[in-house]
Amino acid sequence: MRTIKRPGEHEIEIKKSRFICALARVTEEEQAREFIQQRRKAHHDARHNCSAFVLGDAGEIQKSSDDGEPAGTAGVPMLEVLRRNELTNVVAVVTRYFGGIKLGAGGLVRAYGGAVTEALAEVDLLVRQPVRVMSVEADYVLGGSLDNELRSAGYQVADTSYDASVTFHVNVPVEDVTRFDEWLAETTGGAASAVEGDLIYAELPA
Repeated sequence: MRTIKRPGEHEIEIKKSRFICALARVTEEEQAREFIQQRRKAHHDARHNCSAFVLGDAGEIQKSSDDGEPAGTAGVPMLEVLRRNELTNVVAVVTRYFGGIKLGAGGLVRAYGGAVTEALAEVDLLVRQPVRVMSVEADYVLGGSLDNELRSAGYQVADTSYDASVTFHVNVPVEDVTRFDEWLAETTGGAASAVEGDLIYAELPA
């Protein structure tokens, strides 16, 4: 699954109707509904504020609303765009200011889906995948160069703690744990090793 790196907003115009899509990162249904309400208040004079959101590590929570548009012409196509892009923990709200020209069912489906598609193109995406948190302890002499080596090799250093020694907490994709151990041994000449920690979901560049 993937998610958006940051919130975003994008507007398109179709036959004088304005479609403004706002995207936000959320992890709970309450957060999604709060964002939807915020958009409704901000655009209280709009004809419609349609919405869709997907939540959960596997995208198992999916809901949408047509907000007065003909059934299936707004929320569903918006949700389909999120699903097609394998996105989760994201909410989309498309605000429509009616321009006086009816679009028909097919036109509405294309407009609402297109608004979300174009908005997604404006924000960076992250891949959410299971990673093993690897703890790497090193002395301060080695720590500085190892920090640079980890980042240069593309490993995600989630946290660094300093005590009698330096400990790097590195998010490593589960399928790369063995390769990481080998890389670490080679890079440090055996001076540092990793201890496997929790299995979590982390966000890595798409």
